[in-house]
Amino acid sequence: MKKYFILIATMCFTLIANAQSKTIPLWKKNIPNQLKSSEKEIIEETNIIRISNVQKPTIEVFLAPKKLNTKKTVLICPGGGYGILAWNHEGTNFAERFASKGINAIVLKYRLPGSKSLTKPHLAPLQDAQRAIRIIRKNAKKWNIDENQIGVMGFSAGGHLASTLGTHYNFEAYKKQDKIDKLSAKPNFMGLIYPVISMQDSVTHKGSKKNLLGKNPSKKMVDLFSNELQITKETSPTFLVHSTNDKAVPVKNTLLFFEALQQKNIKTEMHIFPIGGHGYAFAKDMKQLEHWPELFYNWLMNLE
Repeated sequence: MKKYFILIATMCFTLIANAQSKTIPLWKKNIPNQLKSSEKEIIEETNIIRISNVQKPTIEVFLAPKKLNTKKTVLICPGGGYGILAWNHEGTNFAERFASKGINAIVLKYRLPGSKSLTKPHLAPLQDAQRAIRIIRKNAKKWNIDENQIGVMGFSAGGHLASTLGTHYNFEAYKKQDKIDKLSAKPNFMGLIYPVISMQDSVTHKGSKKNLLGKNPSKKMVDLFSNELQITKETSPTFLVHSTNDKAVPVKNTLLFFEALQQKNIKTEMHIFPIGGHGYAFAKDMKQLEHWPELFYNWLMNLE
């Protein structure tokens, strides 16, 4: 009976979150850095929904129920090595969970650099992330959220995009199109989950680096997108999670970012687990690792 009640309650929370969901295009007319082409978005649905070749970037908005709304909001960047987006696995599943706990959650469907439609492939993900957080701020009052409590969360390569937004929010990734682009793109906090951080050969996830920067990027480009080198005193508070046995994205990515944050006296909480590997999302049935979402929630709720 107890398990049945928990199942029904979980289903109700999911239905509440889904009922609040809506999809909004990022760009009104001309999508920057993109040519018209015959390319089409590809969606592969198995236990993980994989989206590739994104042509029309969007945000999917999951607003918390009014009675639970904390007015805090997180923009979620799914991972996938900058080749695909693990849409539900590291995106909408988390948005539904957060919304059920009072955290407004918005999932970013960002363009991937492998698209032949792009003129400057490495800029497309950052352009979409900057625009997304500006749109959220534009709608803060309408959505009943605090414009100063809007953060970003990313998994794996999505963690690289999230940390790029957090360190390059003032970088002019595209020319202003409207009043929305006059708003700040700075996230008020970052949640980075088994993130790619660096583009340096000894540390990076090689697939993500190749997909984002190409086969032979310049040192200047590599350094620009090695986000441990881009932290300043203005960087926002950050929550970090990684596993020491991650064979895809070395834990050193997180350790370097943590050290750089500490050097600038940025509020940081880091959790390094001995197990987990990579891409575990909620880490269901992975002993103490499965508690990381609750650790993030508690950190966020206590963040001033």
